[in-house]
Amino acid sequence: MTTTKTAFLFPGQGSQKPGMGKDLAEAFDVAKQTFAEADEALGFSISQLCFGGPADELNLTFNSQPAILATSIAALRVLEAERGPLKFDLAAGHSLGEWSALVAVGALDFADALRLVHLRGQAMQEAVPVGQGGMAAIMGMEADALAALCVEAAEGQVCSPANFNGGNQIVISGHKAAVERAMALAKAQKSRAIPLKVSAPFHCALMAPAAEKVATALEAVTIGEMRVPVVSNVEATANQDASRVKDLLVRQVTGAVRWQESVELLAREGVTQSIEFGHGAVIKGLVRRIAKEMVVQQVGQPDDIKAVEL
Repeated sequence: MTTTKTAFLFPGQGSQKPGMGKDLAEAFDVAKQTFAEADEALGFSISQLCFGGPADELNLTFNSQPAILATSIAALRVLEAERGPLKFDLAAGHSLGEWSALVAVGALDFADALRLVHLRGQAMQEAVPVGQGGMAAIMGMEADALAALCVEAAEGQVCSPANFNGGNQIVISGHKAAVERAMALAKAQKSRAIPLKVSAPFHCALMAPAAEKVATALEAVTIGEMRVPVVSNVEATANQDASRVKDLLVRQVTGAVRWQESVELLAREGVTQSIEFGHGAVIKGLVRRIAKEMVVQQVGQPDDIKAVEL
């Protein structure tokens, strides 16, 4: 019989919003200190961007990635400080959130992770000139059929599935014209297709230059022993081998986020309760589509600290 297990979950890009982490930092010294550490590591005030925006600056991918990571780790540290040592069995994060998960399990140093995701964001933005890439959410199409449709739409360009989010939603990524052709084909097959407001076509082959830069930056970083396994986006398997972490993070830049399979794996492993650390409830919404029986509690506001059931 499978025992009940707990997973720690971390959101990715799209969860950022001005005001994130502000109430936590005002209510708890450990959160205030965490944001001060982040400012020092990055050499600029990410805390100011988190707490007050402006939104257009916070939404720049090289700012939103460290901002989300800092807010997630601040929330985690507050819960640990207020409720004692936390026992959990697995961790997972959506895209950028995988980096937060690796900090949570001790694989990555917090300051190293902040600098790396700032660089990752810059590299992703620089990989494709603005306006040449695109992403779209396709609803109501099976994965195999959509993969074939992407091949048809590519016409020598890049177009491929980027996020398998569950609930019959798959995000595609690539050259803007190819993504637009794929959307037209999807609509012709009675599927919904919605263009996404993104600054670059993430998780596709166009991100290869960014993957190279991330690989180079990771060479100088030491990966620590992992307290618990982290479910990798690119393989949707639980990894606790520190020697594999760098390769998985590099492959994640161009590879699809296999979120549906990741949540299904957590459920198979016996995870019935989880905690989402960070601003908002993006992960809770995604998990609900895939594993309705899995309880997702949120820790992102001061009131959450006492309310969460451990």
